[in-house]
Amino acid sequence: MTNNKVEIYDTTLRDGTQMQGVSLSLADKLLIAESLDALGVDYIEGGYPLSNPKDAAFFVEAAKKKWKHAKIAAFGMTRRKDIKAAEDVGMNALLDSGAPVVTIVGKTWDLHVREVLRVSEQENLDMIRDSIAYMHSSGRQAIYDAEHFFDGWAANRQYALDTLRAALDAGATTLVLCDTNGGSTMERISEIVALVCKEVGSGARVGIHCHNDCALAVANSLAAVQSGATHVQGTINGIGERCGNADLAAVVSNLVLKYGRDALQPGTLERITETSRYVYEVANLNFQDNQPFVGASAFAHKGGMHVHAVQRNTATYEHIDPSKVGNSRRILVSELSGMSNIAATAPSMFKIADDKVAQRKVLNELMRLESLGYQFEAAEASFELLIRRTLGGKWYRSLWELDHYRCMILRRNGGQANTEATVKMWLGGKGRHTVAEGDGPVDSLRQALAAALRDEFPFVDDLHLADYKVRVVNTAAETAATVRVVIDWNDSRTGAYFGSVGVSNNIIDASWLALVDAFEYKVLNTEPAGAKEK
Repeated sequence: MTNNKVEIYDTTLRDGTQMQGVSLSLADKLLIAESLDALGVDYIEGGYPLSNPKDAAFFVEAAKKKWKHAKIAAFGMTRRKDIKAAEDVGMNALLDSGAPVVTIVGKTWDLHVREVLRVSEQENLDMIRDSIAYMHSSGRQAIYDAEHFFDGWAANRQYALDTLRAALDAGATTLVLCDTNGGSTMERISEIVALVCKEVGSGARVGIHCHNDCALAVANSLAAVQSGATHVQGTINGIGERCGNADLAAVVSNLVLKYGRDALQPGTLERITETSRYVYEVANLNFQDNQPFVGASAFAHKGGMHVHAVQRNTATYEHIDPSKVGNSRRILVSELSGMSNIAATAPSMFKIADDKVAQRKVLNELMRLESLGYQFEAAEASFELLIRRTLGGKWYRSLWELDHYRCMILRRNGGQANTEATVKMWLGGKGRHTVAEGDGPVDSLRQALAAALRDEFPFVDDLHLADYKVRVVNTAAETAATVRVVIDWNDSRTGAYFGSVGVSNNIIDASWLALVDAFEYKVLNTEPAGAKEK
């Protein structure tokens, strides 16, 4: 490795799973590990093989795979007191995992030695030395995680250094300084890491492992690298216990793009956004749109002045080219928009990029609807229909005329709720009257609407609901509040994903409006000529 290289050690599969609400199956862990390997991380920590059968099974399955670049690491604690390392069940579980790398966490803070382990300071040093030596003599690369190192340094600097020396003398290749409580500041991290690097010299790599309790985990990790650390631990998206860990998506992007360091593998940084979103999906977590570098809003522009400037020169409001991290620029539309936003976001088929009158008409209608509670940032289908209805003429005509819809929910005491929806409309000069049962009102209405349209527009069955979100617009009205429903759709024929939105003081009606927009959008974009006039 070159002097410019920073090793990236991912602990999403262990430290990340300590986050509240995160539980990964064996299949989940293997899928994430494969994505991390493709990303180019140097180490993937799979877990503690003695802690649960799932972690033990991970190492069995990992041993069957051929990893492109990453080394699999097993995590464990030092040997127990008053027992030889070779006789310790935890030590042998680490070796039995077959992992080529073993990370041993040891006590560095004398408070923990006395109050948690309840052993002498010398015994703790012996536990560290014996554990690392056993792994090293067994042919495994040994990494030492110095738990609570910065608190230990503050309490007893010499003893904290003694624990590092014990691991180094026993064969540890990397000494990782852990800010376990997440309470250190950048100045403190920088000063201590620099001193440790001077003390250790070329005997081993110095690493950093930061928690985010002061919202400084990424900054502290970068500060450590600037002070000499060449190994960084963290998790994708910063997931982890309490306030989380250092977000490797941000750490790596900064290291490569801002500091010119070698991290990951050549050309793989462009996969960081994809990997971030994949981990969110597998872990069943909501995306953080404002997440730096990889979030959906990281390169989103909403204010009219910003959009106007970005269209002339992207550097005016973007610190990097989003494609460098696999992300993309987004121009949003809202009541804060100017005509530049409309020109930039309107589909090219409308040809209004130079039509100020059309842009103004669309902007005025947008502002009117947003004052009622609409938002179109995640509802491109409804935004296109807004443009069509506003411009009129060849761009829009009514495809059908609704007579009425009705939705009934029947629940008897002790029984399940049954839902039935009725839709009556005029289509192509003919009346359509359909009834459908479904799993709730939205499903019932979708099925009844599709049944009414299917003969004329069979492709409406290509639409599949991908997500459904409801938000109260005016909370002061309590249960009588206006609600906004956003539905995400997957078009199985084209593979496209899009959103539609509806707003009403009735949640069912808001859902109906979003359904109708999606179906109209599908019809108008599948058959530009439309069906016969009613």
